[in-house]
Amino acid sequence: MLEITGNKIENCEGLSRRTLLKVGALGLGGLTLPQLLAWRSAARAAGKSMPETSVIFVEMAGGPTHMETYDPKPDSPIEYRGPLGVTPTTTPGVYFSELMQQQAKAFDKLAVIRSIHHDSSSHGTSAHLTQTGYYLRNNQNRSNDMPCAGSVASRVKGASAPGIPAYVALGRTMRFGEAAYLGKAFNPFVVSRDPSASNFQVDNLDLVSGLTSNRIDGRRNLLDQLDSSRRLRDTEGVSESVDQFTTGAYEMVTSGRALEAFQIDKEPDAARDRYGRNQTGQSMLLARRLVEAGVTFVSIRTGSWDDHNGIEKRMKDKGPSFDQGLAALIEDLHQRGRDRDVMVVAMGEFGRTPRINNNAGRDHWGRVMSVMMAGGGLRTGQIIGRSNNKGEVPQDNPYRPENVLAMVYRHLGIDTKMTFPDLAGRPRYILEDDALIHELV
Repeated sequence: MLEITGNKIENCEGLSRRTLLKVGALGLGGLTLPQLLAWRSAARAAGKSMPETSVIFVEMAGGPTHMETYDPKPDSPIEYRGPLGVTPTTTPGVYFSELMQQQAKAFDKLAVIRSIHHDSSSHGTSAHLTQTGYYLRNNQNRSNDMPCAGSVASRVKGASAPGIPAYVALGRTMRFGEAAYLGKAFNPFVVSRDPSASNFQVDNLDLVSGLTSNRIDGRRNLLDQLDSSRRLRDTEGVSESVDQFTTGAYEMVTSGRALEAFQIDKEPDAARDRYGRNQTGQSMLLARRLVEAGVTFVSIRTGSWDDHNGIEKRMKDKGPSFDQGLAALIEDLHQRGRDRDVMVVAMGEFGRTPRINNNAGRDHWGRVMSVMMAGGGLRTGQIIGRSNNKGEVPQDNPYRPENVLAMVYRHLGIDTKMTFPDLAGRPRYILEDDALIHELV
């Protein structure tokens, strides 16, 4: 068993988030990742045609300020409007923060909902809500109560091409980006390395040195013979399921499709420069490569946006690279004719307090937040809803994070009223509050 781990504290609750990539060997001398390929079985079991659509979910981990991103308040008192100015979008009278200049130029290709709200200001409870559609029952829990959208997509839909994982997490798994009772087989394939690094590579996607396809075929035949007696005694289909996952792992390391998708160095220098030569920008570019290769759900963890102190400096440090990478992704999808197939969502767990605090920062604020959406055939070039003049609460067209997830599932062709048994055996809907954001449809 190989484990690649890394620790980093990302928010004010002091929670150490561990990224863990576990690779289970199958006795094939280098054939790995069988459980992560369970989507192959799920896709076959669906028994119906599903659209070849995909989602790139940008997690703004820690909770981004709405005032310094998509909902500035230039006419409010200084203690509310904050230290940054504004930039005009392509629509007269609509402004973003001065740090969101590239997205402002691409406003016709995106939409911002300024009236998303919920009732929690806890990182854990709020992140679980925005990634699963359900509040976390115990805010001290570090594991998913309910499956995240990426795991649901992996379980129900699978990938759009063989030899490709259905769900990939870039820059570590989302805070609550796992499968819960759907099973670990539907957790993401995690890439924690920085794709902007000169030596970037993803391990365990090709054969180990000295191991050829012919040798693997021989070992597979040997396993088949050793398993024959077990198959004769198996009356519950376990052997067949294991064999499907093994076949998926075999395809992943022998077909070369996954390995090629992750080879970001094949992108032209001009494209890499356009996204920005940093982890955020190159993660956006890598996400585009992955959905084009057949990955159904890609999460990108960016952060930290937990700006309790010195919000001006912290926003100037991360805002421009986030803006450049996200705008380049949106423009690129349009130029490549993928804007209807791929939906992009940028969302944190909550907004930030309307009034600047004594440390020149903003604190947690679930009562209103902004969410950016693009692609997916959505009606773009619009602001949906608004907060009041101090950015405290929605003033009209209020929506919730569940409504954003409803749009995601609609795009993927997933019925939100499908049920799966939880750990207690109770059937649970994929999403209970599944009303759509009708202005986007």
